[in-house]
Amino acid sequence: MRDAARFRRVDLVAAALLVGLAIAGCGLGANSSPASLPAISVGPVATVGAATAQTRGVIATALSSVAVQFGDATRPYRPAESPRLRDARRAVYQIVLPNQPDAGYIVVYEFADSGAAVDAGNEEAGYLGTGPAKVQYQRETQHVLRQLGPTLILYSWSSTTALDPALGGAVATALNTVGIGFTVPR
Repeated sequence: MRDAARFRRVDLVAAALLVGLAIAGCGLGANSSPASLPAISVGPVATVGAATAQTRGVIATALSSVAVQFGDATRPYRPAESPRLRDARRAVYQIVLPNQPDAGYIVVYEFADSGAAVDAGNEEAGYLGTGPAKVQYQRETQHVLRQLGPTLILYSWSSTTALDPALGGAVATALNTVGIGFTVPR
């Protein structure tokens, strides 16, 4: 009996020692610095072309009827994107909204030609209607997805999270006058 108790105690000590060593070993190999990731788009990207600059001008003109400031984004932003949009050149702009520094983003994607932009717009409209994209937005989020030449324009807003829902709606209405639109399924 005593031998069995002594072996049980030795087994417990050995098990505790092994667990302690395993935990300590994990700490030795752990990296204390975060993983290096590529920078997310902030403002216009140097690789976008003249088509994006022209689209920016058209957007600014459309928004002139709405009392908002429009300019380059100052914070990183990446919306829910279908595969074609993830791989596209992009510029991120922002409408300055009072007390909402993380809202009002307008993303312009640039493609090789108008046909490629239409294909990407159809793909993105379908993607925004799927579960994976829907979990990234509030249920009431409305998307403005427009094609202008070889570019796509994406603006998303929600009347439930906007501090000024009328302003978000006015921006959407102004952007809906640009180019050709896509319907995002609900």
